[in-house]
Amino acid sequence: MTGEPRQPDPGYPGDPGEEGGAAGQEDLPHSDDGLDLARRMARSVAGSGLTPRRPRRKRRPSDPARPSAADDRDPQLLDNTLARLVADHGWALDLKVRGVFARWPELVGAEIASHTTPETFSDGRLVVRTDSTAWATQLTLLAPQLVARLNEDLGPGTVTLIEVLGPHLPTWRKGPRSTRDGRGPRDTYG
Repeated sequence: MTGEPRQPDPGYPGDPGEEGGAAGQEDLPHSDDGLDLARRMARSVAGSGLTPRRPRRKRRPSDPARPSAADDRDPQLLDNTLARLVADHGWALDLKVRGVFARWPELVGAEIASHTTPETFSDGRLVVRTDSTAWATQLTLLAPQLVARLNEDLGPGTVTLIEVLGPHLPTWRKGPRSTRDGRGPRDTYG
C-alpha cells in the first residue's frame, strides 16, 4: 500500500508480474508438493470463465415393480408376519369367531351375556348354552337379531343358525340302582 509495484511470487508460476506470464510456465521450476500444478489449473479455469465440473453420479433407474423394502430377508413387522401366517393356514374365520366369543358381552349385552355362553361354531351353526330354560326360550326368540348382529362383525352369511341349549341337568342314568328305560326320579323329592 505504499504505492510500490507488487513483486512477483517466485513460488506462484504464471504470475502476471513474471516475464512471459502464462507462456513461460514450462520454464519454471517444478515443486514436489503439487501446488504449482493446482495453481496452474486454477489459473487456466479462471481465465476461461468456466467453473470446474463435478463428476455426476449415475442414477439408477427407479423400478416401480420392486420397492426397496420388499426383500423377504429384511426384518418384517410382527403384524405383517402374523397376517401372513393366518392367511397361509386359513385361520381367519376361526380367529374372528374366537374374537366374537371373547366379546360376547359386548355383542349381546351384559344381561343376556350373564345368562348365556357361546360353546361352539362350525359350518355356520353357533351353539349357545343358557343357565335356565327360561333364558333358552328368550334366546330362541332373539336368535334372528343375534344372527344379523354377528354377521355384521364376521361377514355376511357366516352365521346361519343359532342353536340354543338349555342348562346342564343332572342325570340319573348312572349308579348301581339305575334301571334301563325307567321313568326317572319324577316326584320323589318331598
